[in-house]
Amino acid sequence: MSKSFGAFAGFGIEIEYMIVRADDLGVAPIADRVLEEAEGEITNETEQGPLAWSNELALHVVELKTNGPAADLSRAAEDFQAAVARIDGMLDKHGAVLMPGAVHPWMNPDTDTQLWPHGDDVIYRAYDRIFGCKGHGWSNLQSMHVNLPFGDDEEFVRLHAAVRAILPILPAIAASSPFLDARDTGLADVRLDTYARNQARIPSITGQIIPEAVDSPADYTRKVFEPMYHDIAPFDEDGILQFEWLNSRGAIARFDRNAIEIRLLDTQERPAADLAIAALVTRVVKRLFDAPERVTAANAIDTPLLAALLRRCIVDAENAIVDERAYLDLLGTKERRLSARDLWRRLAEAEDLDAFREPLAVIFEDGTLATRLRRAVGTIGRDTLEPVYRALCGCLREGRAFRAGP
Repeated sequence: MSKSFGAFAGFGIEIEYMIVRADDLGVAPIADRVLEEAEGEITNETEQGPLAWSNELALHVVELKTNGPAADLSRAAEDFQAAVARIDGMLDKHGAVLMPGAVHPWMNPDTDTQLWPHGDDVIYRAYDRIFGCKGHGWSNLQSMHVNLPFGDDEEFVRLHAAVRAILPILPAIAASSPFLDARDTGLADVRLDTYARNQARIPSITGQIIPEAVDSPADYTRKVFEPMYHDIAPFDEDGILQFEWLNSRGAIARFDRNAIEIRLLDTQERPAADLAIAALVTRVVKRLFDAPERVTAANAIDTPLLAALLRRCIVDAENAIVDERAYLDLLGTKERRLSARDLWRRLAEAEDLDAFREPLAVIFEDGTLATRLRRAVGTIGRDTLEPVYRALCGCLREGRAFRAGP
């Protein structure tokens, strides 16, 4: 993200997808073959027009991202859909397809995980040595990251406050992971549940997922960077992980590219849904950013309160109840108790989002993807999961909404 970009001048979008076998939807660790075919040689990243394709920690995951900040999110949705169709076509010869959603519902990470083996993989090996990267929280999670730029220190403080405030209710529109180990977890967003615990050995890396309130980049360094660098040092004698990206909160400051990266959004069934969510989130963040009194109010809300609200949304998604008065006041609602779905609906009504009206209507009317998946699967089992996730793969390839019966 170029340092010449001020707040909301562009958006960096990253979406991760899993590669699975077409016949039985088992994990297919062949992301390197996709990147090799696109670039002409084994590579960690290849630029393909408006998007870049890259590897991730696990060999069965490929990431698509805007090739620099994008100003038009509706156009970006078309670019992502075109890339998905192209990659799916490339995978045909390997008997594989892309699978959307935030987790594979029956993957066994202990036996199915292969880490990226090419190039300079010293960072991956360091993570694996310290934390062990074959658990669900490392090798079975796909998300969309939204990178929001800031132009200077003052913009950083305002943007961080606004992003921090909106994080707790993100699962209420983006949860897509109710199943794990071929069972219903009882959570709408089990990806975030596993994400929150995958580095429990060093708690300061993740914190409470909701980042601490800060009043300057220096304050951020004191509260976030310094504790985690100190705590990981005994496990990382060569300093391999002593960088900003070690931070695993739900939104992280990337001063190396003057952006804040939001990490709490599950991958959806089609890029149009992902980008609709990104558009809505960025509009609400901008509304808070543009009001100095709201920035102050956002920073005054305790991190534990926001973390508790996040947990409710991880469990119940759109059905979570929001009744924290200070929080509702911050978001400009008069009600003192309402569902997270109704809260998001009110926030969306205040914005001009005509380009994303249809995908947002699916979420508001039929529920999050987690809710729709649970409704479609019914009685849990491999025989009921597989056809539903096969249909999900078709939605991704064709750019269709996933809908379930009543």
